[in-house]
Amino acid sequence: MFIGEYEHSVDEKGRVLVPSKFRAKLGERFIVTKGLEACLYIYTMDEWTKFEEKLKALPFSSKDARKFTRFFLAGAEECEIDKQGRILIPANLREYAKLEKAITSIGVSNRIEIWSTDKWNEYNEDESFDASELAEKMADLGI
Repeated sequence: MFIGEYEHSVDEKGRVLVPSKFRAKLGERFIVTKGLEACLYIYTMDEWTKFEEKLKALPFSSKDARKFTRFFLAGAEECEIDKQGRILIPANLREYAKLEKAITSIGVSNRIEIWSTDKWNEYNEDESFDASELAEKMADLGI
């Protein structure tokens, strides 16, 4: 399980340091793809396979299902960590998530999310967020 929040930066070549607590859990190869809310998702190969199976199970006849599947698969890239503990984020994914300098990596159970630190701070400062209200909605989902 991935947990925690870490701040780093993107270098001039588009490389990002993977927090050491995440490295061992990721394995040698993993998938980076577009995430919701303009961030990136990183999945281990096992978690990616599970996610991909769910996408395959969506009805092909559904236009929304096809769009959703394309969103995640078209930008997906298999990556590996270099000897310095960094990954190279492809330019199209850096552009999508607006990763220019400061980034924040967060662990979200079965995946890592990479955010522009500015976007992450904006997200966390959203005054419309009410944890109590959200907890009630999650209770309806059985959590």
